[in-house]
Amino acid sequence: MNFKRFVSIAISVAILLYIYTQIDFVNLLKVFQNCDRLILIVSLTMVIPITLVTSWRLQQLVPHHSLGFLEANRLILGASVLNMVLPSKMGDIAKSYFMSERSKISGSLALSISIFEKACDLLSLLLWCVFGLLLYPAKDNLFWIMTTVVGLGLIMGLLMLGSQSFADYFFAIAIKFAPQKFKLKLQKMQAAWQEMHCYFWSNQQQLLVISSTSLFIWFLHLLQIWLFIVALKAIAPFLVSLALSPLSILAGLLPLTFAGIGTRDAAIIYFYQNYFDEATGAALGLLCTSRYFIPALIGLPFLGQMLGAAKKIEG
Repeated sequence: MNFKRFVSIAISVAILLYIYTQIDFVNLLKVFQNCDRLILIVSLTMVIPITLVTSWRLQQLVPHHSLGFLEANRLILGASVLNMVLPSKMGDIAKSYFMSERSKISGSLALSISIFEKACDLLSLLLWCVFGLLLYPAKDNLFWIMTTVVGLGLIMGLLMLGSQSFADYFFAIAIKFAPQKFKLKLQKMQAAWQEMHCYFWSNQQQLLVISSTSLFIWFLHLLQIWLFIVALKAIAPFLVSLALSPLSILAGLLPLTFAGIGTRDAAIIYFYQNYFDEATGAALGLLCTSRYFIPALIGLPFLGQMLGAAKKIEG
């Protein structure tokens, strides 16, 4: 096992052990026993429309729509399972390899499409987060700080996508100060970013469609999390959840734990502490983790091919 992967799993386990020593496990079981099972089933099955819309977006990103819809679904699900078992989002890189192979587009353009896809996801999440934080009723100093940080991240991302000169300046600074082993990777990413700019800004109508779809996809993600809360019979207004759930997801994106497990759970318990107890927060954390495991389980039949692609890329 990769050493970094081992450390991330160890940190996840340590955080979860701490969380579950602080709550009454019997209460956690009661939360699930008393939940609204119909709403829980509906919320869990939302992974299906979310995956389908995400696959449709990927299909639109490929030139001339040369990637079939079923193939796009297979790549999305395969990347989900690979991201669970390999570090550094290798699933998305392997996905770009298959896009290049199946759609007859260049490897650099396929990588550019994957980068743009992830950038749209992150910016959409940040935009919903800023929207929710601005409407969040209980604004204290901490939340103003978080709103500022998330807002600056959103502005930075928009500048990276919207201005090639700003992106070049950013990469130049990053390459200058990065350790030697990262310089080549950053140079390759800069080249892919430049190709991405040329490709996507040449068709602004497509850019609008992809951006709108990305916002809709993340609205579905955040709606799913709020439905988890409703299913657990907790009370948290949708606008409140619109602010707090993106913060929890962002905490899970920190490269500290395995698939965000532990950091995301702790963030959910902390941010939602004014709305429900720790047992309900822990239950919500488990349901949020299921959002990543269910697509990965569905994508298991494609694991062999995706692992083969990943080994070729690493080789």
